[in-house]
Amino acid sequence: MPNGSFPMIDAHIHLDLYNPTHAQQIMEECQSCGIKKVIAVSMNLSSCLVNREWLQSYPEQVKVAYGFHPEQKLPAEEEIQQLFDWIDQHQAEMVAIGEVGLPYYTQLEAKKNGQAFDPEPYIHLLERFVKTAGRYEKPIILHAVYEDAEIACDLLEKHNVTKAHFHWFKGSESTTLRMSRSGYYISVTPDVVYEPEIQQLILQYPLEQIMIETDGPWPFEGPFTGQVTHPVMMKDSCRAIANVKGLSIEETASILYQNTKHFYGI
Repeated sequence: MPNGSFPMIDAHIHLDLYNPTHAQQIMEECQSCGIKKVIAVSMNLSSCLVNREWLQSYPEQVKVAYGFHPEQKLPAEEEIQQLFDWIDQHQAEMVAIGEVGLPYYTQLEAKKNGQAFDPEPYIHLLERFVKTAGRYEKPIILHAVYEDAEIACDLLEKHNVTKAHFHWFKGSESTTLRMSRSGYYISVTPDVVYEPEIQQLILQYPLEQIMIETDGPWPFEGPFTGQVTHPVMMKDSCRAIANVKGLSIEETASILYQNTKHFYGI
């Protein structure tokens, strides 16, 4: 694994979805390639439990966020309440609520298949998470793209939650402008290296409100085809962002690093 020449933070990774042995290897390699910290986001209660174990194993490197990923079937209310109760008990150790949001891709798939889909229960659940983030004065990590981002913005404004991180964001120019003016942060994955849509987003968004992530173990294409997703890939993300912004890779990486430290208070 090559050494990194500047510090980085992976602002969004699913450590719990890696093979545990592989995840441990990644965490050990991060120490030698400039990855100072990772934000381990959660999918559901069982995911929260696993990420808590990673926090306990690597307290300096791993910072955790607790939540429920929206691209899955909603559980019964009793199970949802168990998650909120657990978050209440462990909120002091988390740096954010996340990953939470709205099921854009699930809804899109349902429409393609001619199936009915009711987004309202998901919107209601997201509102509960927004309120929880506000109550504990924690940032919120959002899976909300395209028109779903507008709904998320409405909920954030309704409950006066200002520290929002839209991970792997994609959306219209008007939504992008609304988010940047509201002070919300976005993060981009290694697909910024080869996706013109993401490069255009980076061009529009203030660098001071951008972070980098892998969303690992989600796989990537382009030069990363066939590779297991690893935080070291973010060095290529830094280079791509620097090219778009017309800055040196060192200055760009420093700004991205400080952005993430500031946003998460780490």
